[in-house]
Amino acid sequence: MPDSENPATAVTFPPAFLWGAATSAYQIEGAVREDGRTPSIWDTFSHTPGKTAGGETGDIAVDHYHRYRDDVALMAELGLGAYRFSISWSRVQPTGRGPAVQKGLDFYRRLVDELLAKNIKPAVTLYHWDLPQELEDAGGWPERDTAYRFAEYAQIVGEALGDRVEQWITLNEPWCSAFLGYASGVHAPGRTDPAASLRAAHHLNLAHGLGASALRSVMPARNMVAVSLNSSVVRPLSQDPADLAAARRIDDLANGVFHGPMLHGAYPESLYVATAGLTDWDYVLDGDLELINQPLDALGLNYYTPALVSAADASAKAPRADGHGASDHSPWPAADDVAFHQTPGDRTEMGWTIDPTGLHELIMRYTQEAPGLPLYITENGAAYDDKIDSDGRVHDPERVAYLHGHLSAVRRAIDDGADVRGYYLWSLMDNFEWSYGYGKRFGAVYVDYATLERTPKTSARWYGRAARTGALPEVEAV
Repeated sequence: MPDSENPATAVTFPPAFLWGAATSAYQIEGAVREDGRTPSIWDTFSHTPGKTAGGETGDIAVDHYHRYRDDVALMAELGLGAYRFSISWSRVQPTGRGPAVQKGLDFYRRLVDELLAKNIKPAVTLYHWDLPQELEDAGGWPERDTAYRFAEYAQIVGEALGDRVEQWITLNEPWCSAFLGYASGVHAPGRTDPAASLRAAHHLNLAHGLGASALRSVMPARNMVAVSLNSSVVRPLSQDPADLAAARRIDDLANGVFHGPMLHGAYPESLYVATAGLTDWDYVLDGDLELINQPLDALGLNYYTPALVSAADASAKAPRADGHGASDHSPWPAADDVAFHQTPGDRTEMGWTIDPTGLHELIMRYTQEAPGLPLYITENGAAYDDKIDSDGRVHDPERVAYLHGHLSAVRRAIDDGADVRGYYLWSLMDNFEWSYGYGKRFGAVYVDYATLERTPKTSARWYGRAARTGALPEVEAV
């Protein structure tokens, strides 16, 4: 067994382990008005004064729409085996309903062909937060019809790409879509209605189930259908019963609200009890839980940092240190009596504590939660204040150490019996980081936003060596 606590000890992975990187459409594509694309909620949100840092938008982003061939060539040069990207719904189906725009689909066909020509496995995420604005105008995710529109969209994309793409993810981080979008308002569409956020969560679950069924109806049986959850590792501040109850409350809102129906066909009873003052859940119709509880071929886990919580006075007005942006409105419905605490340790530029033990804990939880279900780490990474040196290089040893620590945690989980089959670094390159604008750099590849020139950072070279050899280079070997 490798000694993953000692960076000097070789950490090797199974030969079939998949080494990838991930991005999302609105964060990198640009070309927001080309080839029939219409606004998504993120176009509207980012153009609303005060919603993003410096008023920055994804109008150009890193211009991947026009530079995708060069970007794929760079992936191949680095040695990546897989690339996870998302489809822009409003590029493919501009109003969120009706026939597809072929020029939009053609972009993704060309991208997939380019990846396959370079022996890079494409992994498609259907929804990474960019709902067509017309669907939001009709009510958005709190409305049931949005789930059925998603299923129609899933079928369109599945028919177009299912013959060449084998890895499919329905939703990315539905927690963010529901609770940052509709409760705290720090993400698009920027609404602050806690009851609506719970309705949104249910309809995102329904969209996942309907979308998974739609994909399977039009794709070869060999294709993998999964979902990516940003499940939280929620730790109580103490073993006091009140703190344990607070941790359970947040665990239900962060995790059980999605994995309950998706994996087990039921919401946690404790979630119903805790939120009874906001909703009676009458929008959960007969048959919904069966529709949501579709068999999965794999589960994607996104991990960045753990949460530390305790009981608190609901009237206290202390800052909410949950790492999910500044807002007077909480993304945790019916949990105003829960306090979040900064966990100890070094932090990334996002202010998130670096704790690889949380990733190991998360993997082992889902190994027990869904025995026999293969796992992929579909996002993991760190933002740092990267700069180009006088030698034209970008040295980011902190990110290398971060990756070594977290990949070692993945390997330790495999040793402990987890079926983890791949890892997608977030992110392939610097990009538009949502409400933070361009100020937070998560990329392994540096992007000069003035020229859009790409420069692989030290971490990109390090990760590329790991991908090619199946073993983690020493942290100093950069």
